[in-house]
This record gives sequence, structure tokens and C-alpha cells, in this order.
Amino acid sequence: MDDYGLHAGINQAVLALVHQGRVQAVSAMVGGPAWTSGAPALRALDPRQLEVGLHLDLTECPLQPALRRPLGPLIAMAYLRRLDSRALRIEICAQLDAFEQAMGRAPAYVDGHQHVHQLPMVRTLLLQELARRYPAGGLWLRATHSPQCAAHADVRTRFKSHVIASLGATALSALARRQGLRQNARLLGVYDFAGGAQRYRARVQRWLHAARDGDLLMCHAGLPTSAPDGLTAARQDEFAVLSAPEFEDALAAARVRLQPMGQILVELLPNL
Repeated sequence: MDDYGLHAGINQAVLALVHQGRVQAVSAMVGGPAWTSGAPALRALDPRQLEVGLHLDLTECPLQPALRRPLGPLIAMAYLRRLDSRALRIEICAQLDAFEQAMGRAPAYVDGHQHVHQLPMVRTLLLQELARRYPAGGLWLRATHSPQCAAHADVRTRFKSHVIASLGATALSALARRQGLRQNARLLGVYDFAGGAQRYRARVQRWLHAARDGDLLMCHAGLPTSAPDGLTAARQDEFAVLSAPEFEDALAAARVRLQPMGQILVELLPNL
């Protein structure tokens, strides 16, 4: 579940879904306005049952405000190799420091808000810091490889999924393999954040039926909030679907069992 710490409505939704057993991983935005107040609740949970990872953020609430860029310009600067590498390295270190200080441990995994962790320059500096900080490895990285067409409801969401993957999935996976870091197989859950709860329910059913061992279902649930958030309606739709009793029926119908990704990857890739 992404974006924990961005605002209280997300924190409340995530914790509710965790206690229902619907969420096995929570991605933390350590620069978010609600991170400091929300971190103790995550730290109190059993890390064997819930993985908490760093949601590396360069577009919303980075710890260095001057580093913040809208996603489009950030992508362009990354591909032109025009990002300030020193400032970027400092930001990556600061976000990992903030996570460790709040949680008392290393992140179980690292991913990126709007998938920035896979961009050129960012991925290289991130993996360099992970190797320096955690030489024994142990954590995993989110991969954004797109699933087959059957997982998508329409051409637009299929296109979005492939665009996300094209922005660095293959290059990040190559770096991860060289460094001995595990990754999920494919990324499910990409859509246009439109259509309401009924359409989202249909998408979830499609993703579950398309799922394979090691796939990751990305979600962005939230509860009502006064904080500015362009995804407020979609977050509430997601929460309604994921918290409903019918979600268990959908899992059973698709023969899907939810587990923390770290446990799955140890079973699938025992030699890494």
C-alpha cells in the first residue's frame, strides 16, 4: 500500500486494511506531513507479518524542498543526466536515515513515489547507497514490469502500465541482479484512477485472476481528509473495495493467497 505518511486519511485507511489482513506491505513517505505522527503505529506492528518499505519521493514531499520536481520535468532531467547528483545522493541518504530513525530498523524494501526509484541517475545512486548501508542485502526492490494484456481493462491503462515499465524496469532489474537484490515479478494495480468503486472492483478481480507467484498488487487507499489530494475519490473507492467482505471472495475465486513479498521471494529465489 503506497503513500503512508502523506496525510492522516491514508494512514487510517492503511492501518485498517492491515488489521483486516488485506495489506502485507506499506510504503512510507518519510517527508510526508503525517509520517511523524503515523510512524509509531507501523513500528508497533510485527515486521514478520507486515513489511514496511521506503517510498522514495522526489515529486511530492522530499526532505530537501528545493529538490522537488513535477514528474514530467523530473523524468526529462533524469534522462538528460541533468539532475544534481550530490543533492540527489544527500536526499536518498536523508530519507533512509529518517526511515531508520522512525522505525528502528532498515526498510524491508524500497520503491518510489510515482516510480522515481527506477529513473536514470536515481537508480544508480539509490543502489550505491543500499550497497553501502546494507552490505548483507536482505531487502527487495519494487520492479515495474508490466503484466500481460489480460490484466488490463482497456487500452489506456495497458499503455500506462507499459510506459511505467519503459522508464527503467529493465535497467533497474539488471542493477538489482548484479547487486544480489530480489524483486517482485510484475506490477499489478496500474490504472487511471477513474471509474468509481464498481469499476475498481472489476479491475481488482481481473488483476487477481492474472496474478502469478511473486507479482505485486499496488494500491493507494485512503479515507476522507481535508488535506489537498488529487486522488481523494480514487483512494476512497479503493478502500471501499479492499475493505469489503467480498474481497475475500475475490481472492478465493482467483486462488490467490496474500503474503509479504520478502517471504515469497525467499521461496522463489532461495539462492539470492
